[in-house]
Amino acid sequence: MNQKTPVRPHPSRHILPHVLATALALALALPLAACTTAGPTDTSGDSSASNPAQPNGGSEGSEDENSQGTPSSSTPAPVTFTDALGTQVTVDNPQRVVACMGSLAAIWELSGGQLVGVTNDALLDYSLNSPAIDIGDFSSPNLESIIALEPDFVILTAASTGRAGTASQTELKEGLEASGITAAYFEVTVFEDYLAMLDICTQITGLRERYDAYGTNQQIVIDRIIEKAAPAAAAAPAPTVLLMATYSGGTRVQDSSTMTGAMLAELGADNLASSNPSLLKDFSLEAIIERDPQYIFVIPMGNDEQAALENLNAATEANPAWAGLDAVKNNRYLTLDPSLFLYKPNDRWSEAYQVLYDALYS
Repeated sequence: MNQKTPVRPHPSRHILPHVLATALALALALPLAACTTAGPTDTSGDSSASNPAQPNGGSEGSEDENSQGTPSSSTPAPVTFTDALGTQVTVDNPQRVVACMGSLAAIWELSGGQLVGVTNDALLDYSLNSPAIDIGDFSSPNLESIIALEPDFVILTAASTGRAGTASQTELKEGLEASGITAAYFEVTVFEDYLAMLDICTQITGLRERYDAYGTNQQIVIDRIIEKAAPAAAAAPAPTVLLMATYSGGTRVQDSSTMTGAMLAELGADNLASSNPSLLKDFSLEAIIERDPQYIFVIPMGNDEQAALENLNAATEANPAWAGLDAVKNNRYLTLDPSLFLYKPNDRWSEAYQVLYDALYS
């Protein structure tokens, strides 16, 4: 192409083409460099590209490397604690864990752990993430099934598990010890028990942030709810409460030693069964009518919740005086959600407190 001669030639006209060429080369080089920087990284020497995530939230690729290129260990240190039976237990980074009660299995998962075996109530009543094997009913876990899974840690309950209050998982202790399997017993009834177990389990998994997420944060909310209830409870006589668990075969009155009873007591309620222990032995409509509670809370139990409620309704409707109770007349006769008040609510414990507060004071 012919170059047009400028009208007033500039002294630098001979070097201008070179400057333009250099600038153009730089302009082209910069995008090319940017593309190269943002392109795929060579992962041939990166363990995180080829290794799957490890149990308990860790992964080989997430380990820090020092200046020599040697990865520093992120494996949790062994944890020693005293369990609910008073036994000192040391647990060292377990990878194959069995839980013998649904609520305990859920707490282990909240702590970041995985499970290879659980009792069937864990599969029926809790939404677990682990592909765990059924080891039998929580009232009588199968020792052979547990041992066959080759666990390095077994979580059990120290509470009575029998339908009549006789069976106990402590019967498994000797067999597990004889097989060289580490086992620990926990007893979770109230929120403080849940916090204590969550504390131990998150130490074992090394994921302490989960204690804050599912424990400390709930504690803050619960404390606020209890503080809010205190003035309301003090301003008038404490609200009188009748707490019952009903099932297809009958009804039982609960006192303040139970999970829901303890929450009601913390919120300032007066549980009639605590001051009238005879109600615990014999469900008597006449005795309840005589005491005329302001609130009646019912927790349906068993596999058929509807049948449990129908059984209670049939019994109460047979006595005309039931309809005259203060709680019944004023719509303070409430059915509680079993997922919050029969099974341990775990990460929903603060929600359970809020439900009871709203029923009593809203």
